[in-house]
Amino acid sequence: MDPMDLMDAELMEILEGIGPRLRALRHDRGLTLETLAADTGISVSTLSRLESGKRRPTLDLLIPLARAHRVALDQLVAAPVTGDPRVHLKPRRRERGSVLVPLTQYPGRVQVFKQVLAYREPKLVTHTGYEWLYVLAGELRLILGEREFTLRPGEVAEFDTGEPHWFGPAGTHAVEILHMFGPHGDQAVVRTGPPKEA
Repeated sequence: MDPMDLMDAELMEILEGIGPRLRALRHDRGLTLETLAADTGISVSTLSRLESGKRRPTLDLLIPLARAHRVALDQLVAAPVTGDPRVHLKPRRRERGSVLVPLTQYPGRVQVFKQVLAYREPKLVTHTGYEWLYVLAGELRLILGEREFTLRPGEVAEFDTGEPHWFGPAGTHAVEILHMFGPHGDQAVVRTGPPKEA
């Protein structure tokens, strides 16, 4: 692949991840578009188009948003970092608006990912393994067979993937999660529990 084409593809991947990240941040902080517009001076329609990916993000829009959310600009952009490439994480785009960042690379062992999931229609799947989901921002809808759950930031779910399942945003807004997947039979071992009463 031509180096320029590769740079263009990486740029597009970065730009497409900004909208879901902005939406997840706003939802995590419990802000409406109207409140954020008042805080930043950016119109509601522009904010909505940024979050949906219909407007290309520019520095004059991202800087006030980073200030309003109290995050560094590179957290909004997920820009490539400099330095030793062995210690940097590379996001991979899966579906439009969704981003997958592998956090570990241990073949045959538990794999850990950070994901931003954009809205999609539920489709139950089964496969061998065991999964843990931890919600960072937004709301996660989890369907396990006939049961359905809505998880909010700080909440966790674990399940055997042999059971028909699906997970994604609880509504039309993106959700950000930590996702661990392990071989069948691997389950979390809890070493601490509630303190014993005297």
